[in-house]
Amino acid sequence: MTRGTSRDRTRRGDTDRGRTRRSRTHRDRTHRGRPGGAAAAAALCALLLAACGSGGGDGRPAAAGGTEGAPRAEAPAAKPTPRAKPLPEALRKGARVNVLDGQTVGVGMPISVTFARPVPPSERAAVERRLTLRTDNGTTGSWSWVKDRNLYEGQRVDYRPREYWKPGTRITLRAGSAIERNVTVGRSLVATVDVRTHTMTVAKEGSTRRVPITAGAPGMDTWNGTMVVSDKQRRVLMDSRTVGYGDAYKGYYDYAVHLTTSGTYLHQNPKANTFAGNANVTHGCIGLATDGTARRFYEEVIPGDVIRVTGSKDTVDPGNGYGDWNVLWDQWKAGSALS
Repeated sequence: MTRGTSRDRTRRGDTDRGRTRRSRTHRDRTHRGRPGGAAAAAALCALLLAACGSGGGDGRPAAAGGTEGAPRAEAPAAKPTPRAKPLPEALRKGARVNVLDGQTVGVGMPISVTFARPVPPSERAAVERRLTLRTDNGTTGSWSWVKDRNLYEGQRVDYRPREYWKPGTRITLRAGSAIERNVTVGRSLVATVDVRTHTMTVAKEGSTRRVPITAGAPGMDTWNGTMVVSDKQRRVLMDSRTVGYGDAYKGYYDYAVHLTTSGTYLHQNPKANTFAGNANVTHGCIGLATDGTARRFYEEVIPGDVIRVTGSKDTVDPGNGYGDWNVLWDQWKAGSALS
């Protein structure tokens, strides 16, 4: 796992940090982050049927009031159908959403949209206006532009409420016909890691349990603050050479829950068999024992679940994964182009 030690130098990890097939684990402190055709055809069909049904026997239109030969009042001119305002270019070319249609997510998952190219400040308000997000319970939230660790400024905008989503909330995101996602918030799971006591308290559906853990050793501290599970993998290859740490480690590690873009995982670690609950010995990841502890947590966690780390040092950046919850609400709203 990779840890940054300063703005100019990156500290490297061992078996607790590495590159997966899906993401690099390098981390440094400088990046903490008209009507449709069917409608037209129906309208044309209606006009043809009206013409067939209202004519006289000789093919002439019947007079109003049944008086043959009476002058007809001219039909009012049809009003032109307004065209929908076109989508901003950023939404038409390469926009991506972090959730799948029909997905169930944890209470901490922000709705994140990224773009193929940076959106200039002058165009960001127009983009936000076309990103329509609604919930079935009237949850209040806000978009905010986030500097993603691996992207340029203006390539990512996230939506989150003031507090975590309520379980059961149904979220609908639309942007014209280009984007539509329907997402449901599942049960609540918030795990709080205290690096000083080497424990993790898992709060789920009204119950809690304490789990012994080992975290980053002094000088290789686990990120402080709130992180959100982005994904999980049954087995991850971690290789120190991919992050410039020589031959310190290379191997597969099991039950890996992904927390940051820079490579923070909560995963099974044989070192935890000895040190969990007693000492912090990793290079920044959170380690769980091989006695079934890691597997149990892995099987119950879903993307969007919340992992809070307390008692450590530097706070994870908003754009290093989904660190959105580390931003105060007023500051979050101020990051919207509509504020």
